[in-house]
Amino acid sequence: MTIIPINVEPTRQPNAVRMPVWIRQNLGQDVHYGKTDAAVHEHRLHTVCEEARCPNRGECWSRGTATFMLLGDTCTRACGFCAVKTGKPDWLDADEPNRVAAAVMELQLRYIVLTSVNRDDLADGGAGIFAETLRQLRLRDGQIGVEFLTPDFRQDQAAAVSTVMTMLNELPDNVRHDLVWGHNVETVPRLYQTARRGSKYVRSLSLLALAAQQSGVAAKSALMLGLGETRDEVLAVLHDLRVAGVSRVSLGQYLRPSLDHLPVISYVHPDEFAEYEEAARAMGFDWVKAGPLVRSSYYAEEIQQQSR
Repeated sequence: MTIIPINVEPTRQPNAVRMPVWIRQNLGQDVHYGKTDAAVHEHRLHTVCEEARCPNRGECWSRGTATFMLLGDTCTRACGFCAVKTGKPDWLDADEPNRVAAAVMELQLRYIVLTSVNRDDLADGGAGIFAETLRQLRLRDGQIGVEFLTPDFRQDQAAAVSTVMTMLNELPDNVRHDLVWGHNVETVPRLYQTARRGSKYVRSLSLLALAAQQSGVAAKSALMLGLGETRDEVLAVLHDLRVAGVSRVSLGQYLRPSLDHLPVISYVHPDEFAEYEEAARAMGFDWVKAGPLVRSSYYAEEIQQQSR
């Protein structure tokens, strides 16, 4: 079994194997695509769909859905797999939550995923912007589904969770609905030094455990495969997530954004993804998505549909 050495750096070397035929990208160019694109840029917003070069942007935007990226487009960390640019952010807009809510209302979306860059330069890591965006959305439409996909808030996780929960609990009873709190562990612990510099596996589990302990919150995480992890390592991570209280999980194929990013070591066959899905369900996860093009926010709205 191929294992990637922990000292491998992002490189312009080619992927270890050729892309298989089962990797397909739906470009999606129907009427909803243009409408989503117009709303995002009219309100001067960022989406992880664009910034991270997600392979599902065409499909999702054609369905009229998008994952909004808060706190600008510059991340304070430099993960070896991620296409979002890194640097020292100089952008913080207190009106951003209002613009996100306005775009969501314009698009008539029913389920929203809110993510962000890492903002280690901010005392609260950006938790206040997440909380205010949640408030703006729920006050405009009390029935809208909201899912977070947050950083690890390494400055003070307890304070970040408290900021969000205080805002949620202060909402009127008729709009105080459940929240999905996602944070992606991304890969197995052995590969963190290569793939997730600045992050720690234990710290990510800690945030997920804190979120899972909150009333009305379901914790969610995701793994990307193909960086050289073993099957046993993946199963161990799934076990750790369940112990932390995570109830929802997705697994997808790592696709290299450019030659400057970590190479793909292996392409996981769809049958193997199906086996991981079966194993996750056997562990007790109540929502599982696994497949080559699955991403953490891919068809996330099914969570809301299944809960009805």
